[in-house]
Amino acid sequence: MDPTQCPPVEPPPGQGALTGPWRLLEAQGPAGVTVCPIEPGTCWCHRVPHRARDLPVSPCAPRSVTSIPRPIGTHGHRTAAGRTMLILTCPAQLQRLEGALRRSLPLTLPVYGAVMNINRGNPAGLEVVVDAWPEFGAVLARRRGEVPVDDCYRNTSAVFYRDVGAYRALLETPGCLRWDSAFHIIGLQDGVTAVSEAIAGAKGIELDISHYYTYRHPNPSTMPEPRLDPGVRVGSLTPAHVDLLNKTWPYGGNARSRQYLEELLRLFPNLCLRDGAGQPLSWALTDPFGAGTHGYTLPAHRRSGYMWTVLVLAARRAQARGFPTFGFTATGNRPMQRLQEELGHQRLPELCCYILHNPSLKQA
Repeated sequence: MDPTQCPPVEPPPGQGALTGPWRLLEAQGPAGVTVCPIEPGTCWCHRVPHRARDLPVSPCAPRSVTSIPRPIGTHGHRTAAGRTMLILTCPAQLQRLEGALRRSLPLTLPVYGAVMNINRGNPAGLEVVVDAWPEFGAVLARRRGEVPVDDCYRNTSAVFYRDVGAYRALLETPGCLRWDSAFHIIGLQDGVTAVSEAIAGAKGIELDISHYYTYRHPNPSTMPEPRLDPGVRVGSLTPAHVDLLNKTWPYGGNARSRQYLEELLRLFPNLCLRDGAGQPLSWALTDPFGAGTHGYTLPAHRRSGYMWTVLVLAARRAQARGFPTFGFTATGNRPMQRLQEELGHQRLPELCCYILHNPSLKQA
């Protein structure tokens, strides 16, 4: 078939209509199914311009030259300095990336959780940026689209690198991050902090660096059976509880944190213990990177074992969804550390770095 004359191809149900000059590139397999020749077993994932000169030799081979369209399954560019940034959009490539990150656990935990969410509906609208494909040296999961410059909660990226030099080059690529905004970078490798410090020094911007212990449970099915007092029931929080969460979260108390917490309630799993009147007693949320967050018990109900039950139930639910059970705990929060260790969580030797760039731009 002449690709310059190919008729429109109807996408499978649920894939959405193809408009304008974009069509699916067909590579007919033995059964006449549209398949990807580079990512076996994948169908209907490539859209290409309707011009013969734009068709790459391999429909999945990444390219990043600005004078021609982006790689099939990626978007990206190469700067004059030779830095490359690719945005993975092909489902097959994202599945392949998930497998690669799984093999590098636990250092990849927050990026792995983000990619898992992307591959399961992408509720938070994240995207993945790499320096090269498929042999990437650095990967960054970030929020897609524009985020207000003072919103460091939603403007958070998780990173992992195989080559710290590739990681720095990726961050310095124009368009990778907005260095004139307040944003967080989180990662479990020492080079994450060193690279931010080096770039911030060159750009003359401030940093606020915090470190947390990373706790991960190897197998939640082995956790003790949860203990539930009579009159206490298991439920979920709703957006109606956002003001309570914003008031009790150590990092909250402002309009941006309220917006972020409301988003977590709408888009990600949470678990809450309620009293007989339906009022929240103890809870835990999940963030866009798959980590447990904002675990809290109201002061009047502490020392009742409620957080113990919340952590067990939340871990089992995460396992049932196929997600790892992990979270970041403040280094000074000894009660939560002891509780997690009692339940069989393992503390990783690597500290998790939370790096806030341009803290003065953060909404107070």
